[in-house]
Amino acid sequence: MLKDITLGQFFPGNSVLHKLDPRIKIIICIAYIVGIFLCDSLAAYIFLIAVTVLLMMISQLPIKTVLKGIQPVVVIIIFTALLNVLWRGGETELFSFWIITIYLEGVASAIFMMIRIIALVIGTCIILTYTTSPIALTDAIERLLSPLRIFKIPVHEFAMMMTIALRFIPTLIEETDKIMNAQKARGSDFSTGSLAERAKALVPVLVPLFISSFRRADELAVAMECRCYRGGSGRTRMTQLRLAKRDFLFMFLTALFIVAVLLINQYFPIYIA
Repeated sequence: MLKDITLGQFFPGNSVLHKLDPRIKIIICIAYIVGIFLCDSLAAYIFLIAVTVLLMMISQLPIKTVLKGIQPVVVIIIFTALLNVLWRGGETELFSFWIITIYLEGVASAIFMMIRIIALVIGTCIILTYTTSPIALTDAIERLLSPLRIFKIPVHEFAMMMTIALRFIPTLIEETDKIMNAQKARGSDFSTGSLAERAKALVPVLVPLFISSFRRADELAVAMECRCYRGGSGRTRMTQLRLAKRDFLFMFLTALFIVAVLLINQYFPIYIA
């Protein structure tokens, strides 16, 4: 069910990741993504899996909840894997039929590309959206981008826009699920037929979804105006962000993660790409 998708949701908790300064979590998330794309050896990917599992344990979130975040990107994962299997060349041939030739290197590349995407989704969700409230995320983005105000860039509005988008992902998913159930009750079928027929069956879902989204956006704008919202100029914050010892500790561990990936690539060069 669509309502089981956890991408973009916030799960309150008391773990160390929940207590980290949101600014530090954004920096850690960026460094984690960089570390993922630096991996180019078997040992580096094993190390990446270990780090991702460690993040899951530190967050104290249920494994089932974390794994549900992969559902929206399953199609992308499968498509990427097929591209690597079918178009990746190599030296060790495994299978050949007509114009299709599959090599061991292509299969290995597909497997590790899948690991990269899964680690990317799980790690970023755990570090940011799952353990950071939308309000804290807004403050963190605004603080980190505050130097751009020199160039007259509306930093607060940009941060608010990103946070509202993240906040309404679960809402839109729930709304889509309700509309699909209502259409099924009226006899619509979304699971059978050709690809064109399935796409045509989604039209009665997309139209009310767009209308509902625009109506919700209009109601949000009116609510913000009624509360005298005027952007970031002169606004104060109820909670002031302050760095703690644990924030510096995680920054140090993040630097070690990047260094470890580079060293593993150099001294254990079992390449898979």
